[in-house]
Amino acid sequence: MSSLRIAQVRATTVAVPLEAPLRHSNGAHWGYFVRTIVEVEATNGLVGLGEMGGGGQSAEQAILALQPYLVGHDPANLEALRFMIANPTASLYNNRTQLLAAIEFACLDLLGQDTGLPVHDLLGGQVREEVEFASYLFYRYPGRDGTGEVRTIDQLVDEARRLKEQHGFRVHKLKAGVFDTGVELEGYRALAEAFPDDRFRYDPNGALSTEDSIRFAHAIEDLPNDYLEDPVYSLTGMRRVRENTRVPLATNTVVVNFEQLAANVLNPAVDVILLDTTFWGGIRPCIRAGGICEAFSLGVAVHSSGELGIQLATMLHLGAVLPNLSFAADAHYHHLLDDVVVGGLRPYADGKMAVPTEPGLGVRLDRDKVARYAELYRELGPYPYDRDPSRPDWYPLLPNSDFADHTDDRLPDALADLYARWR
Repeated sequence: MSSLRIAQVRATTVAVPLEAPLRHSNGAHWGYFVRTIVEVEATNGLVGLGEMGGGGQSAEQAILALQPYLVGHDPANLEALRFMIANPTASLYNNRTQLLAAIEFACLDLLGQDTGLPVHDLLGGQVREEVEFASYLFYRYPGRDGTGEVRTIDQLVDEARRLKEQHGFRVHKLKAGVFDTGVELEGYRALAEAFPDDRFRYDPNGALSTEDSIRFAHAIEDLPNDYLEDPVYSLTGMRRVRENTRVPLATNTVVVNFEQLAANVLNPAVDVILLDTTFWGGIRPCIRAGGICEAFSLGVAVHSSGELGIQLATMLHLGAVLPNLSFAADAHYHHLLDDVVVGGLRPYADGKMAVPTEPGLGVRLDRDKVARYAELYRELGPYPYDRDPSRPDWYPLLPNSDFADHTDDRLPDALADLYARWR
C-alpha cells in the first residue's frame, strides 16, 4: 500500500497531425491521429498520465464515468483496480480494457513520480537501455502540402530509404492489404532487393484468404523475413498457413488476451505475439503475457496502435523489461508531425530509442500543445477509421477481394474537403 490516493480524473481529446494520411486494409487515418489524454491527479498534487485511442465526447465521458471507481483508491493497488474496472464477465457488457490501460499507465506514472523511480524499475528493472524499432511503412495519400504520397513501388522504396536515412531503421514493416496482393508482393520484394542487409515484415491485417496467404508465404520464403503478420483473420486460418510455410507467423489481432494465448499454446497457430499496452489492458498484462511466451518459447514483439508520446513511453518501458524481446518494436510515431509532450517528438538514433530514465513514465504534457491540438480536434472532429476516403461506399470483407486501384493518383474529394477546412 502506498500513501497516494486518487483525487480526480481528467480527459482531453486531441487531434495531432500526420505527415500524410495512412492507408490500411480497412480504410485510413485521415491525416491526423485522434487520441484521448488521461490525467489522474493524486491528493498530494502529483499527476499521472495515460493515453488511449479514439476520442471525442464519448471517450472523455467514459473516462470520467470511472471517477467513482477511482477517487480515494490507492494507485498501487492495481490488481484490485483491474477487477473493479474490467472484470472479465462484466466486460462482456462494458468492455473497458482500453480504459483500464489508460488508467494503469497513469497510476504507474504516479507511483514512479512518488518513489523517484522510472516505471521500468517498478516492473522488475530494465534489461536493455534502448529499444529497436521497425520503419512501419504505409501506403499514403498526399498530405495537405501535396507531398508524402506512397502508392507506386518506386515511392514505397523511396519512402523506406528516407526513413532509413533519417532514423536508421534496419527492419521494415509494410502495412498492406490496400492494393491487389500481387502488386503488394512486387513492392515487398522490391524493398528486400533495395535493402539487402535489412529484415522485413508484411502485415495485411487479416485481409487475405487462407489460400492466398499460403501462396504469398511461399512467394517470400527466400527473403530475410522477420515474420508474416496476420495474413488471415482467425486462429484456425493462421494455423493452416503456419502448417504450409517456413515463414514465422505473428499476430496482434487473434491473440490479444490470455484465453487466446492459452489456446495458441495448446494448439500453436502463431509463432510471435505482438504485445500492445492498450489492447492487453496495460503494461503489466503485457509483461505477464511475455512471461508465458518465454516459458513456451514463443517470440515477442511490441505492437503499435497509433501512439503519441505517452503511450510511446509505455512501449519503451515494456521493451526495457522484456528479456525475450527478440524483434524490433512497431511504431506509428515517426509519421507524426508533432507531439503533446514536453520536448516534442522523441528522437531515434540508429533505429533505436532510449528508454526514459526520469521518474514515472518520464514524459510531461506540453500544455500549450495540448490546448492547440484539442482545438484542432474541435475544428476537425473525428474521422471514420474504417472508411477509405477515395471509396466512401466501400467496406472490406474478410477475406477481402475488392482492393483499391493502385493506378489512381487523384486526391479523394473527401480529403480535399478536409484540407480546405484545416486551418
